[in-house]
Amino acid sequence: MLEAFAVMVNVSIARRYARALLEAAGPAADQVLSQLEGFVGALASSKELADVVNNPAYTVSQRKAVVEALIAAGGEVHPALVSALKLLTERGRFGTLPDIARVYRDLVDVRLGRLRGRITSAAPLSPDALAKLQQSLQQMTQRDVVLEAKTDPRLIGGATAQVGSTVYDGSLRAQLDDIRNRLRS
Repeated sequence: MLEAFAVMVNVSIARRYARALLEAAGPAADQVLSQLEGFVGALASSKELADVVNNPAYTVSQRKAVVEALIAAGGEVHPALVSALKLLTERGRFGTLPDIARVYRDLVDVRLGRLRGRITSAAPLSPDALAKLQQSLQQMTQRDVVLEAKTDPRLIGGATAQVGSTVYDGSLRAQLDDIRNRLRS
């Protein structure tokens, strides 16, 4: 029960910071999203870095120095994101950065009328095939669609696409299951 409460608090905190960041980013919201995801990726790829910025055993000034070096390594970072990263460090909330990034991405997607989707195929899709699928999904949904491609050999052949809450299943496995069910009837 206590873990569920902690998760709810983290989401609430993440939502507050994400909304404030979105407001501060203004028209550069998509650029800030890209930069924010870069920082989250850097933390995910380095356990040592994540430990320093999240561990209260380090002083605030030590954590600030690491975050400032991370910002400097990031090149030209939007001022709103710089302020947010420094504020998170000062308040000991840097550990919520992945949650903030997820909520922020969802807010930016809503603002820009964008849908996220996942295409899963039995074998890797060529960039051309992926682009055609993305275009088809955009026509069906009448919205901009950003696809993440994955492979799953259990599909045998074909592909499935999930855009928002809608699933389009064109996999050979689904077709075989359908035939099996019809034969049983």
